[in-house]
Amino acid sequence: MLTKKELAAMIDHTYVKPYATEEDMFRLCDEAIKYGFAMVAVNSGQTKRCADYIRSKGAKIHTGAAISFPLGQMTIEAKVFETKDAIANGADEIDYVINITELKKKNYDYIRDEMKQITDLSHAHGLIIKVILETFYLTDEEKIKVCEIASEVKPDFLKTSTGMCEGGATVEDIRLMREHTSPDVKIKASGGVRTLEQTLAFIEAGAERIGSSQGVKIVESLAE
Repeated sequence: MLTKKELAAMIDHTYVKPYATEEDMFRLCDEAIKYGFAMVAVNSGQTKRCADYIRSKGAKIHTGAAISFPLGQMTIEAKVFETKDAIANGADEIDYVINITELKKKNYDYIRDEMKQITDLSHAHGLIIKVILETFYLTDEEKIKVCEIASEVKPDFLKTSTGMCEGGATVEDIRLMREHTSPDVKIKASGGVRTLEQTLAFIEAGAERIGSSQGVKIVESLAE
């Protein structure tokens, strides 16, 4: 059984609502500091606000920027620019959404090029990079293909979902992704993760990060 501290260190504490206020961002950061979450996951426009606030508190919690969120329907050049901007504004981690249109066209060279450019840029600045598949919209064949490409390119994580579409993470998808991805690429479960029971099931299936807006509730449930 994980300890409360160990579980918190696996959670990306998330707030990506379009109506987020400055107070929402500061509260998210304060909770992340209090519980020791891995990072705060925010829209890229909130990166500087959160990174500056966390550093002003002397904390080591990461700030994660969501790139091309939540649709992934931007050019590679636009995603690279947004990533550079997030890095300049203090991001420690990058979560970007793949171009599903190109994946469904079987344009695997595009998916590989996109992943490599953003991964190389992130790693050049010492950042953790996560690739969001949005698994709800994909066939198993498509999921496996992205896993194979990631095994070549070596981002730090593959991530199931944005949490902004009709479906989110499933245990079956975590197992599938873990089975078809090289061991040095980790798996993140995100999207609809609201309970301790779900969280532990995803970890057992192979997830090493959990993205959730319910991190406080999840950790407190373990403490009970």
